[in-house]
Amino acid sequence: MEEIIFPNQIRMYRRLRGRSMQELADHLGVSLSAISKIEKGYRRIDQEQLVRVAEMLDCPMQDLFVNEQNSDEEVIMSWRREQERRNKINEKAGLKTLGAGLRQIRNEKNLTLIEVAESSDMTLSVYHRIEMGQREVSDKEMKNIAKSLGFTVDELKETIKNLDSKGVLDEIIQRNDAKYKLLSIPKGMSAASFDSVDQQKIPVYGTPANEGNITVDKEKDIKWVNRPIVLSGKKDAYGLNLCTRRLGSLLPARSILFVDPQEIVSIGDIAAYQINDQEMMILSIREDDNGNLYGIRWNPDEKIELDNNDLSKLYKVVAIHL
Repeated sequence: MEEIIFPNQIRMYRRLRGRSMQELADHLGVSLSAISKIEKGYRRIDQEQLVRVAEMLDCPMQDLFVNEQNSDEEVIMSWRREQERRNKINEKAGLKTLGAGLRQIRNEKNLTLIEVAESSDMTLSVYHRIEMGQREVSDKEMKNIAKSLGFTVDELKETIKNLDSKGVLDEIIQRNDAKYKLLSIPKGMSAASFDSVDQQKIPVYGTPANEGNITVDKEKDIKWVNRPIVLSGKKDAYGLNLCTRRLGSLLPARSILFVDPQEIVSIGDIAAYQINDQEMMILSIREDDNGNLYGIRWNPDEKIELDNNDLSKLYKVVAIHL
């Protein structure tokens, strides 16, 4: 079974930067299939790869992961459903009992996680997931683990079976479940907010204007969609239909850009710039050698000079619904 990490924003940033999956695959030295799985959150990405992805996509590393600041409710809830599904699979396969048994035996022998991981020829992360009951174990891995604990495979299985029948493992399984639930909550979100997703609606505006701008007439609501968690309680926030060709093929035409006028715009952000009372343009915010902010539009590339008065007209795009 494939290991899962939190879903991420890699695909969104890759499209915003106009980079292809193949370019990212070549940059990391992995296959196209691997990139697809990484972007969907179904394949682990290590720290070195994460740094290289952030450098290539010109964004803060922490922004690549789903959290309350940059993710909408659909991504978060999709992740939760996947976690619950995998958890049920693991439970049926007896992985929770196996993991709890390994932890109990390791503790009895006064061994550390890293000692057992290294003697079993595994990374600490992989072995920890096994003890948490969240990863299947191959025959070879089982043999290595048994040897590191001083058992044959059959002896190890029999010992765990006896521990389980005596009820010794129940408390460990409960602690693992509680810990796993906390780990399954996207970074920056409380358990309460995760369990009670804000289902309020948020207005979405935007019709095509000249030169790739967007007309925003708040007297004429275009449609209503579920409010992303990141905008819970923020009455001034709204969505923008992506109805401009100035982003080229970076994002699908059906995308919605969620804007929070109260958020401070900084370097690297995508922002909606208020040209006049009813027109906006979408900009990527950059900084010149003198420390002054300016905006970039695409298709064709165009630099938009910004002065201090313009900064109050920039509204940060805090989430994108693809």
